[in-house]
Amino acid sequence: MRRPVDPETLPYRPCVGVMVFDRQGRVFVGRRISGDLDEAWQMPQGGIDAGEDLRAAALRELEEETGISKVEILAEASDWFAYDLPREAVGIALKGKFRGQRQKWFAMRFSGAESDINLKAHRPPEFDAYRWVAIDEVMDLIVPFKREVYGRVVAAFRHLAKPYE
Repeated sequence: MRRPVDPETLPYRPCVGVMVFDRQGRVFVGRRISGDLDEAWQMPQGGIDAGEDLRAAALRELEEETGISKVEILAEASDWFAYDLPREAVGIALKGKFRGQRQKWFAMRFSGAESDINLKAHRPPEFDAYRWVAIDEVMDLIVPFKREVYGRVVAAFRHLAKPYE
């Protein structure tokens, strides 16, 4: 039987997140392939390597998880946003090493074609499906424990959710 882990004894995982907008101003969300959580949609995100520049980490994670490399960085959130895992996932999710994630978020505009998206670019893949959604739909798709952070991300980048040529 697994012994409960006190979240207070674990650090937050340093991470980047990316809100990607398409030409219509919609947001990319991917459905996670995960054995430790129920079905979950999220925006691309991932860990920062030791000494890695934050923008470089965001571009790397985006390409690894989605195959997307044709982007323009539009904005960087001024703050770091953190979330805690649900208590039952502490000690299991995130390889059991973290209580949650502390994230620096970036907004990017996708300038490629749908054929540039490759969810199998990373091994193992993070997502098994994706879709483009209106910014106001993002919150309805996200697991409850990430909703506060996603609300802050949506608020930070809402002004960028508009069509462009």
